[in-house]
Amino acid sequence: MSTFLGIDIGTSGTKTLAIDEAGTILAEASAEYPLYHPKPMWSEQDPEDWWQATIKTVKSVVRKAKLKPQDVKAIGLSGQMHGSVFLDKKDQVVRKALLWNDQRTAAECEEIEQRAGGRKKLIKMVANPALTGFTAPKILWLRNREPKNFAKTTKILLPKDFVRQRLTGEFATEVSDASGMLLLDVAKRNWSKPLLSKLDLDPQLFATCYESEQVTGKLLPAVAKQLGLSTDCVVVGGAGDCAANGVGTGVVKKGVLSTSIGTSGVMFVHSDKVEIDPEGRLHTFCHAVHGKWHMMGVNLTAGGSLQWFRERLCAELGKKAYDILNQEAQAVAPGAEGLFFLPYLAGERTPHADPDARGSLVGLTLKHTRGHIARAIMEGVTYSMRDSLEIIQEMGVPVRQIRVSGGGSKSALWRQLQADVFGQKVVTINAEQGPAFGVALLAAVGAGAYKNVEEACAATIQVATETPVDRRARRNYDRCFPIYQQLYRSLKQDFKSIAAIS
Repeated sequence: MSTFLGIDIGTSGTKTLAIDEAGTILAEASAEYPLYHPKPMWSEQDPEDWWQATIKTVKSVVRKAKLKPQDVKAIGLSGQMHGSVFLDKKDQVVRKALLWNDQRTAAECEEIEQRAGGRKKLIKMVANPALTGFTAPKILWLRNREPKNFAKTTKILLPKDFVRQRLTGEFATEVSDASGMLLLDVAKRNWSKPLLSKLDLDPQLFATCYESEQVTGKLLPAVAKQLGLSTDCVVVGGAGDCAANGVGTGVVKKGVLSTSIGTSGVMFVHSDKVEIDPEGRLHTFCHAVHGKWHMMGVNLTAGGSLQWFRERLCAELGKKAYDILNQEAQAVAPGAEGLFFLPYLAGERTPHADPDARGSLVGLTLKHTRGHIARAIMEGVTYSMRDSLEIIQEMGVPVRQIRVSGGGSKSALWRQLQADVFGQKVVTINAEQGPAFGVALLAAVGAGAYKNVEEACAATIQVATETPVDRRARRNYDRCFPIYQQLYRSLKQDFKSIAAIS
């Protein structure tokens, strides 16, 4: 039976898995790598770490599943979105990549809007406003602040597409990930020549755009030998991690929405047509489903907020820290007895688009314990995702089912919090591997095992569990949510003053 690999180049590590034609997971492996913060609110990684993690995890999966070279027919690639890999004429990395959660480019965002003729004209060209996390501002930052490095740059790739180039030798990307560069005409699903011209960027800097299931190349002989695979193995377009997770959770038709709580938090909804939030609070990107789109809201430090609390303030809890924090938070009543957390540890994207926003605990009293703080963090992250849900509902997009995924879905408490804060039953599905599973399905489609992405998802993904709403908790959260929203408005100007001195 044919086998397909899905490789997800994430922020904290790379995950690879193998599936058969029925979607059964045969083996999986992961490898971590460091994140660098040379200045406050800056975030970088070494692309070579992604490549070494890819080699390590693919070889591990091939070994665990006892795969022969000819067994693996296709590979799908997913990865953290918006990251910028700058390559020179010898295809060598010029400097560390600037990541999606890097906030250094506020001035460049203003420059982009000015060059585009204003925010509304920019949104008309590429469906989204200029945000610090996107790739285009990072490119201008390199040109403005490190001109020597910019002069060396001949290609600019996204994280997964850097790995693709090492696998195949091809400079290729696909529409879902390219949408997040702020350089793609999302409606036409190709590079925006008008915006590239206004930004004085050479189109040759960028890779060829494909649809997500299309074949972009085959493995190079030396790479195939190193990985224990065949040169007949193709690499399909794949998807940015959010669209890949949409495929991996079966969000490929109207009315289905997914939430993912990983390092970041994502609320993702399928759309059969281009629908744009005129205020630019939600992103509108191409979906990994051929000819379709999606909208999403993003919180930059969702699970990352709880991770920060665990690592910086609860290190003594050791390997069972998350279990202990969950237990202590579970013992606290909904609303954390008046304690609120604003999960803006790396600025915020949806709905505020504010790189100066800061994480905040508001309402602390002598009664509050570690469990209260843990619960407040989890509630604050969930409130931030409700911000996105309310915008989606305001736009008239139907939401008949909410599928929860990511690390947050593994916590019964966090599943219940989502049901109660959203006011709607949430479900989990049988496939918990998210982006890696999604791009493995794309690989299967590209290799001809399925007619299309919808057919692949219908054949492999089913609802596993349901979490109904606790009506009493819901009423409590409905009272707390407006207070949470007001806290940002009250602190917005103070955040700017804080950012100016830090």
